[in-house]
Amino acid sequence: MTADVMIEIRASVNGMPNTSTVASRLTVAEYLRDTLGLTGTKVSCEMEVCGVCSVLVDGRPVSACTALAADLDGTEVTTVEGLATEDGLSQLQQAFIETFATQCGFCTPGFLVMATALLEENPDPSPEQVADYLEGNICRCTGYRPIIEAVLLASERMRAAS
Repeated sequence: MTADVMIEIRASVNGMPNTSTVASRLTVAEYLRDTLGLTGTKVSCEMEVCGVCSVLVDGRPVSACTALAADLDGTEVTTVEGLATEDGLSQLQQAFIETFATQCGFCTPGFLVMATALLEENPDPSPEQVADYLEGNICRCTGYRPIIEAVLLASERMRAAS
């Protein structure tokens, strides 16, 4: 068995510069959770199927359970912890609470990250567009309707505020 190669990475995580030395086989999820203590990113399927581990890398959704931390060098990473603003919860996080889209909460970080990417890409999505964009995220509690309602509510509020 070959020993892991250690690699130094420099990445901005939730707006904070970070330099770490990581094993070449370390996943982004392991890096965030175990190295940086950012436990909001959950791990479930470990096969890039459920969306629970979604994070943003340079603004694009990535499955943290299969992506390698070594590939983060020079990137901007945003986790669910990085979605809040200086004033508190983001519009999207607040909308999730108000529409009861958080049931057990396990899948919520992945949905919040994916929905953030959607609203950056399309500030005024239709219900169908929201459902389509989030189809890779699995929730076993809500039935998806409250999640779609939360995204639409946040979209409406964000547009009104700008």
